[in-house]
Amino acid sequence: MSCANQVRILDVSPRDGLQNEPQTVPLAVKRSLIEHLVGAGLKAIEVTGFVHPKWVPQLADASDLCVTLPDCPGVSYSALVPNETGMRKALECGQLDQVAVFTAASEAFTHKNINCSIDESLERFQPVLAMAKNAGLPVRGYVSCVLGCPYEGDVPVEKVREVTERLLDIGCGEVSLGDTIGVGTPEKARHLYLACREVADASQLALHFHDTYGQALANIYACLQEGAQAIDASVAGLGGCPYAAGASGNVATEDVVYLLDGLGIEHGVDLQKLAACGQWISQQLGRDNGSRVGRALAG
Repeated sequence: MSCANQVRILDVSPRDGLQNEPQTVPLAVKRSLIEHLVGAGLKAIEVTGFVHPKWVPQLADASDLCVTLPDCPGVSYSALVPNETGMRKALECGQLDQVAVFTAASEAFTHKNINCSIDESLERFQPVLAMAKNAGLPVRGYVSCVLGCPYEGDVPVEKVREVTERLLDIGCGEVSLGDTIGVGTPEKARHLYLACREVADASQLALHFHDTYGQALANIYACLQEGAQAIDASVAGLGGCPYAAGASGNVATEDVVYLLDGLGIEHGVDLQKLAACGQWISQQLGRDNGSRVGRALAG
């Protein structure tokens, strides 16, 4: 199989990128980040998560942020919703185009992350999906720990495939395959992607790879060669998982765009503007830019 002619990029930096920042990020900075991403050509942005502030304090302003989102035709805003309460809050904002639910392929991680089993998490999603359907909102499902778990170690490919199929069966239109701790390698990533293609079309799968061991781009490339069409990424490589010690940030959106440019794959993002966004948010957070491409372009 060959690479797709076009790839969809979902920038997750406002939610997944910022959720683990130790200092509170002002609402104005979050809104400006989203505006910069839109200005760079991103058409899909995960802006926040409606989770309990006790567990993720950084996202306590989810409702306030959503009601101030810039109105940009052609741009899809999404948010993470863990349960009916979160879904109700998301619907009240009236600004979202998609919502996302999350589980894992690891029982231990699911218990640590959302305090239930995989089966229980899927049961919890049923009313959320019903509410989304009534509101006409598409739902994507996240599967964490697809290439390894901090508590269980290796995760069977068969388990990832099973959870992916079940998410699609209950109504998710897309499943994002998350290498939460970034331990995957190209051949394992390719094998996993092909296994999930047995139960899903390419249009129903997204790649969500963290770069802990510097393998994210190689893993993405391996999957692109098998026809992958969607990639989650985070500008400046922002991110990390509060329930996976040692997990570094998501693959940087700038690095993904540079890779896609080199492959001649269309994506619609202006690399120079995106790199400027990465430099800006890194300065706002007082941290080094996690994108190698961003650092190179900054000189």
